[in-house]
Amino acid sequence: MSGARKGVAAWHEYMESGGDADLLSALTAEDAVFHSPVVHSPQAGKAKVMLYLLSAAKVLGNDSFVYVREVVEGNDALLEFTSEIDGIYINGIDLIRFDDEGKIKDFKVMVRPVKAVNKLWEMMAAQLQAAQG
Repeated sequence: MSGARKGVAAWHEYMESGGDADLLSALTAEDAVFHSPVVHSPQAGKAKVMLYLLSAAKVLGNDSFVYVREVVEGNDALLEFTSEIDGIYINGIDLIRFDDEGKIKDFKVMVRPVKAVNKLWEMMAAQLQAAQG
């Protein structure tokens, strides 16, 4: 089984858990990098990646969130999702590179339309501020 297939299975388990930090920690490599749709610079290191992914799970993790397409090849996976927040339709992709053991090495999120990007920026900023105390 490829690193991505192992990783995607573990990612789905994490998402179904409602954002279990222990599951995410086991899934994230120490040198992982996160690319946000609303933050210019990549966020490097396990602690930062986990901060962003745990915050995103709180912001997006509602009853409308669903993965609608999945493409897996080698150690790369593309997971397309849809959701709705405050009446705003969100369509995005999680582009994830896993290592051979199935741990997240690189996680990039892209979102459309622009109204969704603006809403996510607003909500993620508030969630990240709360998470950092």
